[in-house]
Amino acid sequence: MASEVPGDSLGDEFKGCIFRIAGGNDKQGFPMKQGILCNHRVRLLFKKGMSCYRERRSGCRKRKSVRGCVVGPDLAVMSLVLVKKGADEIPGLTDDNKPRRLGPKRASNIR
Repeated sequence: MASEVPGDSLGDEFKGCIFRIAGGNDKQGFPMKQGILCNHRVRLLFKKGMSCYRERRSGCRKRKSVRGCVVGPDLAVMSLVLVKKGADEIPGLTDDNKPRRLGPKRASNIR
């Protein structure tokens, strides 16, 4: 995760693009977690504030299975973020310009 890969390996329409790996799930649906340097599943004890865990009751901890951050052949889904655009447009991704949905939060930034 967080490493940059060239888009040439994904297909000809992504030639010249650079993507950053943002996460993913394996074939059984377990999410990748940053900082676990392996490409298999491990069981970790999660507490409040950690990623991949939402506390149901105050003070509770839970042991859950997560996948390491190393990409392997058993991944089903990989999330990619476009870092650098290539020479040609990608239909549905870079061909249209969307305005910012939200404005600045402080009044001094509006003036």
